[in-house]
Amino acid sequence: MAQLDWYIRANLKPRHLQLLVALDDLRNLGKVAASLNISQPAVSLSLGELEKGLGIRLFDRTARGVNPNIYGECLIRQARVVLGSLAQARDELRALLSGASGKTTLGALPAMAPAVVPKALALLKQRTPGTTVLVHEGAMETLLPELRRGAIDLIVGRLLSHRQSSDDLSERPLFEGSSTVVVGAAHPLARRKRLRWSDLSAFPWVLPPVGSLPREPLESALQQHGVAIPSNTIETLSTHVILTYLQSSDALGILSKVVADHYRDLGLLAVLPWNCRMSCGRSA
Repeated sequence: MAQLDWYIRANLKPRHLQLLVALDDLRNLGKVAASLNISQPAVSLSLGELEKGLGIRLFDRTARGVNPNIYGECLIRQARVVLGSLAQARDELRALLSGASGKTTLGALPAMAPAVVPKALALLKQRTPGTTVLVHEGAMETLLPELRRGAIDLIVGRLLSHRQSSDDLSERPLFEGSSTVVVGAAHPLARRKRLRWSDLSAFPWVLPPVGSLPREPLESALQQHGVAIPSNTIETLSTHVILTYLQSSDALGILSKVVADHYRDLGLLAVLPWNCRMSCGRSA
């Protein structure tokens, strides 16, 4: 243990971390050598010195290349975090030297990107014009690992309590996580003053996929009010697909209230007078 502690504190260098990440990404000594612009014997020598210094074998050698063992996976994971922090420090220093005041990397779910993120960015720029923001759009399954390893700083999206929340994440609610029924602006129901749940039966639907956050509360609300889900449906969580499909058909769909209100204010969709108590997780 003493050798391990001493080596990590006194001899572990960024070039070692770069080597570990490259080995994990490429799994081949020749490819790693080419990517780092050094010779293959130099890669083998550096890896051997690293393992000897730590007193731990990090990779299993095979005829096809190298594969990290549990010790290698642990060190590679931390190497990515450290290299990410160093890259962030470099970017912040460059920003300061150029007159900017900092840099933030933001992850956003596609549903949140058009309705929530632009307003937040506009407010941020009013307060700190020199702050640079890099926005990554993606699914929560992709963004959460990036957040945990330090590649992004925060996420605007929805967490499902029992599956995705954990003690290592700090959350702040932005709005109530409920959904509402929406239609195209020219839809026959959009002009009706009074509506009954039975009025929904005559139209096709754009449904959330089975197993997704909004699906179960939607089905429960329809069942409660005696409305059967028709066979004429498509399933998607893509806000862009929902928006364009509703504009070109008489279908019904659901969106989170904040997104639905955004497109209603733009004149692109109409919001029907039900939210069906369709709570779909926490928006944070």
